[in-house]
Amino acid sequence: MTSPADPATTASAQLTPAVRGALTRYRVIAYIVGVMLLLLVFVAMPLKYLGDNAAAVNVIGPLHGFLFVVYLLATFDLFRRVRWTLPRLVLMAVAGTIPFLSFYAERKTTHELLGR
Repeated sequence: MTSPADPATTASAQLTPAVRGALTRYRVIAYIVGVMLLLLVFVAMPLKYLGDNAAAVNVIGPLHGFLFVVYLLATFDLFRRVRWTLPRLVLMAVAGTIPFLSFYAERKTTHELLGR
């Protein structure tokens, strides 16, 4: 007698390789952008305004900006492959601009797609 399929394995088995690849890219860049934003907000900005040293902002700021554009591209790629709604895309894009929110959005998205 067979047992009913586990929803977690069923959901993850239904993902195409293209969606899995887009999810992996999204997860990686979400963590990178999240860490860069934390460095910018909690290290570079205090150094600039409290320590009168703008060197860290001059390096981390443009780097975070470039990586945020890569994050937006990865978010759009995942959105396109999964066919989510436009409000979902906007919320995922905004998550890269608020400290700690990209980690939450990545985790929630991964759990939703993999069925964990």
